[in-house]
Amino acid sequence: MNLPSDFLVKMKDLLKDEYEDFYKSYQDPKKQGLRVNTLKVSIDHFIEISPFALDKIPWVKEGFFYKDEERPGKHPYHEAGLYYIQEPSAMAVGEMLDAQPGEKVLDLCAAPGGKTTHIAAKMNQRGFLLANEIHPARAKILSQNIERMGIKNCVVTNETPARLAERFPAYFDRILVDAPCSGEGMFRKDPNACAEWSMENVALCVSRQLDILKHAGNMLKLGGRLVYSTCTFSPEENEGVISHFLKEDSRFKIESVVAYEGFGEGREDWVSEGALDIDKTFRLWPHKLQGEGHFIAVLTKVDGDEGFKRKYVDVLKDQKLLKDYVQFAKETFIESPKGDFILFGDSLYMLPGGTLSLKNLKVLRPGWHLGTNKKNRFEPSHALALSLKGEEVRHTWCVGKDSNEIESYLRGESLAVKGSKGWYLVEVDGFSVGWGKLAGDVLKNHYPKGLRWVGK
Repeated sequence: MNLPSDFLVKMKDLLKDEYEDFYKSYQDPKKQGLRVNTLKVSIDHFIEISPFALDKIPWVKEGFFYKDEERPGKHPYHEAGLYYIQEPSAMAVGEMLDAQPGEKVLDLCAAPGGKTTHIAAKMNQRGFLLANEIHPARAKILSQNIERMGIKNCVVTNETPARLAERFPAYFDRILVDAPCSGEGMFRKDPNACAEWSMENVALCVSRQLDILKHAGNMLKLGGRLVYSTCTFSPEENEGVISHFLKEDSRFKIESVVAYEGFGEGREDWVSEGALDIDKTFRLWPHKLQGEGHFIAVLTKVDGDEGFKRKYVDVLKDQKLLKDYVQFAKETFIESPKGDFILFGDSLYMLPGGTLSLKNLKVLRPGWHLGTNKKNRFEPSHALALSLKGEEVRHTWCVGKDSNEIESYLRGESLAVKGSKGWYLVEVDGFSVGWGKLAGDVLKNHYPKGLRWVGK
């Protein structure tokens, strides 16, 4: 691997006696990881049914290493959302945020969704989760991953931090800022990051990170937790950014939290005017654990204004607009889901509790996508299928992970099935993977065209 020469000089100066071990770590293969989606399956059950050889990741209970030769991204369980493929060190961030059910939580720089989906699993479908991504194409990928993991209580936006801060002052219990950075910690995982690295880019990242943190701080409640993370070794972007932020904003302090014993400490000696307790931040090193480079700081808001007036979203009141959905729900569910509805174009969503007005914000997903109003009928969404369990619906069609039928279904083929006509929740080994509609002993395939398997 051709690492940037300026980067190597910088790291040799910082690490001194540790440098050789650090440099040699780039000769080791990167470690692969997946995180079990506990919204769909318990950890113990997944271990029992896993088709892959797994080794425990010690700093996150849902996380496992898998072997290089495994291909978990090409398996029916992946399509069913039983796990998220995630770099092992990155899983530590969701653990540090430690979101709880019922809270209001913001992931401010959320794509592609690894940390968002970890947060959502911690919340267990209760509370309000806002996942934001400023880049439109990446925001779409984020929304797709939230759908695959069966998350019901998440709103996805494509906004600037400044615009969100205007709408959500002192609103969130917890905020994650997984900041855009120079990516030094990902050189082994993503060699393209090497070509994009420069000292000038490090300086640009620092300015952007401080701006994001400023707006994030304004959106946190008094007593709330803000986690700042990067995937870079750069002290300027890590201890430096946190120290500068705390100097400018006295409402925050570094929180002392217990973490995995293999994590390193923040380095006060690597920055001028390091903040009080900067050594209570965390560094994850590739030569000290089986993962890539990360930095994590946990902050608490100890002062600030409260009592802002809130304008909440206008829920759907016209029951005539729900008549086709109500008919579908009566025919399909054992018991219909309850909550507040909103129409987003022709698409029907159920809102998470506590949703503020989304007017004039760029919104990709205003909640749990139930489906679309067509002419005189309601067509359920793929997101609805992936968030349901078989016992919640009247009709299921279940096949095994190694069967020809599941491969045919994932390729988008219609299938011969006997049963009562209507919508069927298609399952693989008891886990929902999509919809089919049965009529005349033919199950019409409703697996989304953009997700269908090709060449198998």
